[in-house]
Amino acid sequence: MSNNKNQNPVIKGLSDKVGDFTVSLHYDRRLFKQDIKGSIVHASMLCKQKIISLSDKDSIVEALLEIESEIETGNFLWRPELEDIHMNIEARLHEKIGSVAGKLHTARSRNDQVSLDMRMYVKDSINIIIKQLTTLQRILLDIASQNNDVIIPGYTHLQKAQPVLFSHHLLAYFEMLTRDKTRFKEAYERTDVLPLGSGALAGLPYDLDRSYVARELGFSEISQNSMDAVSDRDFVIDYLSAASICMMHISRFSEELILWTTEEFSLIKLPAEYTTGSSIMPQKRNPDFAEISRGKTGRVYGNLVSILTVLKGLPMTYNRDLQEDKEGFFDSHDTLAAVLEVFLGMLPGIQVNSVKARQAAEGGMVLATDLADYLVIKGVPFREAHGIISELSDYASTNHKLFSEISLEEYRGFSMLFDEDVYEVSVEYSVNARNTVGGTSFKMVQQAIKLGYQKLEKQDA
Repeated sequence: MSNNKNQNPVIKGLSDKVGDFTVSLHYDRRLFKQDIKGSIVHASMLCKQKIISLSDKDSIVEALLEIESEIETGNFLWRPELEDIHMNIEARLHEKIGSVAGKLHTARSRNDQVSLDMRMYVKDSINIIIKQLTTLQRILLDIASQNNDVIIPGYTHLQKAQPVLFSHHLLAYFEMLTRDKTRFKEAYERTDVLPLGSGALAGLPYDLDRSYVARELGFSEISQNSMDAVSDRDFVIDYLSAASICMMHISRFSEELILWTTEEFSLIKLPAEYTTGSSIMPQKRNPDFAEISRGKTGRVYGNLVSILTVLKGLPMTYNRDLQEDKEGFFDSHDTLAAVLEVFLGMLPGIQVNSVKARQAAEGGMVLATDLADYLVIKGVPFREAHGIISELSDYASTNHKLFSEISLEEYRGFSMLFDEDVYEVSVEYSVNARNTVGGTSFKMVQQAIKLGYQKLEKQDA
């Protein structure tokens, strides 16, 4: 009767769905290297502490290395019914060496094992991102060096404001990426804590050498509370937070690249391989790669909010909800790494339209602040000077004139302090006047580029 019941397709289908609901193998299998490495060091520590024999340790290690090779070569038989990467490797270990495999789980729970694997993976992921960010910074410095004589309008509220060097604009992103790297490095420090040895939640009744495990696995610290060690996932939040801020910076950069490629701006041209044509309009060259990079920021934000929401109501200690830490993390890391890779390929090929940049910089009222400063230097209080130049700007706009096209007589209609030297106020004058640290003058930007290269060289050393 029971056999007949089990053959019921409705019940069998429900059972399959319930089983699938708990399976994490399809995404956590990418942790296999970390899982095997952690297990090898754990076995070595157990042997060192005389908890298992040398021959048992050797059998375990040899079999684990064989399993790693099977996975890498695609010869490993994955079994979804075993739910996750950890049980798949453990089952295969039993197939290879029998009951000795069971000794590997001595003084270890899946709870601290999972936390260990994730911490190791996050650390590796952070190193990948920092390397990409450093390369991207170097590309920005190269482009800035090659275009340090190009002047463009600087904008506030997307309205032309003051002239700046194109290189100065790019270096703003260099600074943003510097802070991004700092956030990832800080995330690395907080992730760099060994949880293995915590057991399920209460610690373990064995003479363990956790310091040995930490050294062998490259951890700088050891967790000080077993409950925190198995239930904590704020290191994942640290990564996702840093990734979200970094993606925000990339999204802002993408937005500007998109604007700069429009016919209205025409400040730059993207490499052909990083644009696509229209399905109906043959003249179009769309900045799809930049647009998609901008769009992918949303999914990284979503993954951060997701894990924050998962964790906010969890009681101590391990809960199966924590399984949800992985997919969002993997997705965010893959997304950020892919976007950065696009920028590493796209940016070196951009072409700057220096002629159009010059025209844009000289157009409009971008020298208004400099004219106000001109009057201030002659003794006019800034607020009064601001009002005078505001009226002058309205006059120039109404009469469709650039400041350079206004006669001295017209200038003196607004203030008798204007003299022939007012025509010395140019975009070059404006740029070079900003000669304080952090300013857009040729000298300061050259220094900033030099300092940027020095910082990167120091980091590489």
